[in-house]
Amino acid sequence: MTRSSAKQPQPGATLVTREWLLQTLERVKSGELSPLQAVEELSILPYKELTYAKLDHHRNLRLAFPEVIFGQGKTVEQIVTIAEGLAAHSERLLITRVGQETFSAVKGKIPDVTYNSLSRSVILNRKQTTPRPGITVVTGGTADIPVAEEAAVTAELIGNKVERVHDVGVAGIHRLLDQLPQLRKARVIIAVAGMEGALPSVIGGLVPIPIIAVPTSVGYGASFAGLAPLLTMLNSCAPGVAVVNIDNGFGGGYIAGLINRGSKAQSEG
Repeated sequence: MTRSSAKQPQPGATLVTREWLLQTLERVKSGELSPLQAVEELSILPYKELTYAKLDHHRNLRLAFPEVIFGQGKTVEQIVTIAEGLAAHSERLLITRVGQETFSAVKGKIPDVTYNSLSRSVILNRKQTTPRPGITVVTGGTADIPVAEEAAVTAELIGNKVERVHDVGVAGIHRLLDQLPQLRKARVIIAVAGMEGALPSVIGGLVPIPIIAVPTSVGYGASFAGLAPLLTMLNSCAPGVAVVNIDNGFGGGYIAGLINRGSKAQSEG
């Protein structure tokens, strides 16, 4: 993921963070702010009502990560409006499953967003942190990379450094074995595979590390658009494997990111 330059939201915008909330409460305690004024400032916390969406500005306080926009099925206009609203109160923004047209429209309103064409994700990162190493994303084949990249950019936006190992599926097991030194350095592995989906089980038998298995819809007819690898991963005999839904790179990246950051995520907003 390409990091955007450090910029701030529009003047007058409020970043909904733990630090901001604590400062507001301290101002009430000191008498600088009246309870009524505090209510006005805190009024953005529940959510903002739009005709077609409810923007959850409170999520960054609850989960230490802002609401993510799932772009598939939304119009460009809807995505732009939602993105503007979220970016006004957060240093980070992630929009998944969108094309170049949507990115261009969002960039017209939020100039410092970037686009990851592999994962079809729009990314905003104004939060200056040192990425924490420990995550490795592994794919069975080249066709699995788009889903793997969605996982990678998600984990990176949470604050992690992500290593990528591609095309090491079980049909050429020696390719995977060559990567064992890299895999053993990780704290958590995201294994992304379609076809029969055996990759997470194989890795699980080689390293003592949590593995987030992400089945993809890549494969011929009998893979049933990802159902076959999903069932394979759910039935894994490797005890360290947990599974997310088909093509859910975002879910895999988010879980891996939380595992790698541990309790640190609770202290940041």
